[in-house]
Amino acid sequence: MNVAVIGSGTMGNGIAHVFAQHGFSVSLIDINQPALDRALGTITKNLDRQVAKATLSEDDKTATLGRLKTFTSIEAGVAGVGLVVEAATENVDLKLQIFRDLDQYAPADAILASNTSSISITKIAAVTKRPQQVIGMHFMNPVPVMKLVEVIRGYATSDAVTERVMDLSRQLGKTPTEVNDYPGFVANRILMPMINEAIITLFEGVAGVEEIDTVMKLGMAHPMGPLQLADFIGLDVCLAILRVLHEGLGNPKYAPCPLLVNMVMAGRLGVKSGEGFYQHTAGSKELVVAARFRK
Repeated sequence: MNVAVIGSGTMGNGIAHVFAQHGFSVSLIDINQPALDRALGTITKNLDRQVAKATLSEDDKTATLGRLKTFTSIEAGVAGVGLVVEAATENVDLKLQIFRDLDQYAPADAILASNTSSISITKIAAVTKRPQQVIGMHFMNPVPVMKLVEVIRGYATSDAVTERVMDLSRQLGKTPTEVNDYPGFVANRILMPMINEAIITLFEGVAGVEEIDTVMKLGMAHPMGPLQLADFIGLDVCLAILRVLHEGLGNPKYAPCPLLVNMVMAGRLGVKSGEGFYQHTAGSKELVVAARFRK
């Protein structure tokens, strides 16, 4: 099967990587050619890391890269594919337009999947003429490493499409978990309130950044504290998901912390901007609390 991936950012290049590594021909699509070039560089670097760890041979790396092609046009990129995975920015208007285009240009029997972490699959499917073929494939970051794929059924998604996507996920060495289409699905409905509560705990002065993360790492066996994880995800993404939860479920417990709102407005987005709850320096793995939150 030929697969197309829309969006060449962190999630898109990771999804393209795993499909290509497992024998699928992949069209990686982005309107920005320099972004596509960076994505291929990232994929190559990650494959090199696998070779260095002896989890992949040099021949497999070469074969994987040979299965990847890049396109700046959706129409050209989706020609002849059986599956499209959209991994564009978490913006509802953008995603709806992409799915309108996919419905127009992708083969009539192609499955249209979204990697959205919170936006309704039913809403996305409704802008197409094939809602039974629209589904969520929510991969976890980093995609080549994380085993989970959250498979989200929209209101009209067919049993056959769901089973096909579950099977494809297994072919990638992933563990698919089927969930229904409600705000935040399962992963973010549980994760984002925890992150938000950690930010509220900081906002109210209960403890500092490092202390909050240490409690969750050592007390709850989390590999990464919630504030560090928020930086890693992107504070803008966390805010967007919390707003989907708040609006979609109408429960004030999902209201984003004012500190999170202010940090996003100020452009302190975490790793992607160089500063969030921690200071992030390229090439450094040292965990340094951002100056604003140091005692």
